[in-house]
Amino acid sequence: MDTHLLPLVIRFNEALNARDVDAMMSLLTHDCVFENTYPAPAGTRYTGQAAVREFWADFFHNSAEARIEIEEIFGQNERVVMRWMYRWTDHAGHSSYIRGVDLYRVRDGLIAEKLSYVKG
Repeated sequence: MDTHLLPLVIRFNEALNARDVDAMMSLLTHDCVFENTYPAPAGTRYTGQAAVREFWADFFHNSAEARIEIEEIFGQNERVVMRWMYRWTDHAGHSSYIRGVDLYRVRDGLIAEKLSYVKG
């Protein structure tokens, strides 16, 4: 196991839970790729810092509260797999959750790719 992989992804998740877009983006490559889970079945693909930053800013704006809890995480070489539970509260005060998996690819000490998949 590569010891730098897990701390990097955990820092990214901590920044996400803190709603700190600047900290999140500082952990991503300039040409990063993020694939969201919505809309089904394939989700939406965002490429590059500007597009990914815009997604996260909109995501936090549209969610009163959002938290991703890591259920399991492991990594090797340039890959990390993280199984998670995403809990949120919308602006009307309704709470819910889903479970899913993220596949990360790390390059030069930064996250180059985050591909998200959800159950259901």
